[in-house]
Amino acid sequence: MRFMAKESVFRHRVSGPLMRGMKHIPVDRKQGEAAYEHALRSLRSGEIVGVFPEATISQSFTLKSFKSGAARLAQEAGVPLIPMAVWGTQRLWTKGHPRNFKRSHTPITIRVGEALEASKDKYAGAITRQLRERVQELLEAAQRAYPVRPKGPDDTWWMPAHLGGTAPTPEQVRQAEAH
Repeated sequence: MRFMAKESVFRHRVSGPLMRGMKHIPVDRKQGEAAYEHALRSLRSGEIVGVFPEATISQSFTLKSFKSGAARLAQEAGVPLIPMAVWGTQRLWTKGHPRNFKRSHTPITIRVGEALEASKDKYAGAITRQLRERVQELLEAAQRAYPVRPKGPDDTWWMPAHLGGTAPTPEQVRQAEAH
């Protein structure tokens, strides 16, 4: 599986050699055409390409709007989309919080949904909306099944506000980003 990831990760002294060695796909966010073409060639040659349709990690731990690149790639390559949701990784490494790889047990939940056909005759925006709906369902299932709950008021930062956590709401994140 080849993941598309922001190009700066490939320049990091630790992650760079790992990302290049695993043949992941660097994405220059200002000029994504080369990454798109690389991903398209990979898909056409039978590889699986992991795309994060939000294009960044949500600080609210809720889904942001999805970009249409994953749907367009699937349409052009003639491959289905496999919706997935991951929950728990925010407890290990989140912007604005100390990295914590020393936890003795931090569960990570991954939910995989049924394939979503990306028909060429369908509008990419409609496929993207359908993909987001499926990922939302998977995320909610992962959150409900997650085996850990916050240990107290100081441990609620990794939970979305709508689930009783103290992560910023999507609106608070938008306001902070606007300033």
